[in-house]
Amino acid sequence: MKILSEFHKHLKHTHRVFLLVALVGLSIAALAQTAAAAEAPQLMFVQSAEDLKVDSAKGTFRLVKVNPQTLFFSDRPQRIAGHIKMADYLKEWTAKAGKDNFGANPPNATLSVYEPGKPENTIVVVTLTNPVVDGADLVYSYKVLNGKMPAKGGATALFIDWIGAGGGVGFGFHGVGVGRRGPGWR
Repeated sequence: MKILSEFHKHLKHTHRVFLLVALVGLSIAALAQTAAAAEAPQLMFVQSAEDLKVDSAKGTFRLVKVNPQTLFFSDRPQRIAGHIKMADYLKEWTAKAGKDNFGANPPNATLSVYEPGKPENTIVVVTLTNPVVDGADLVYSYKVLNGKMPAKGGATALFIDWIGAGGGVGFGFHGVGVGRRGPGWR
């Protein structure tokens, strides 16, 4: 009888250890899932245009005949890529995109322009504000951070800083996950 009693105590102890191990395992799994959610995709945008016109007096540039689709992509591990219509891209500049919108926290961008007569593209880093569609063009206000604005336009690409998934683009489109914008290159 004493052996049976000892076996019962040992079984109770084993059961408690098993439950403790299971709880620790579930806690680790929950933490891993939280960490994965914290690494929400950081989406970058690309816009291309046939030409560029700069009004340095007003601090604006015009993407002439801008592609009506804005490309977006993310880096590893998610590797998301796609394109959105201009109207949906412009929503990223409003409070509708959530607290982390481009209007509240303007993005940096790199402007790459093939100026007529120059063999290499001109690169200038800017901060973007106030996008406005004007017919087939898109006009931005800008502040130069690095480089010099081109004197003349040409084929242009604009590479726009990233925004977290909470900004609204990506799987499921607007309102995905909880993301946040960061200070720039990571």
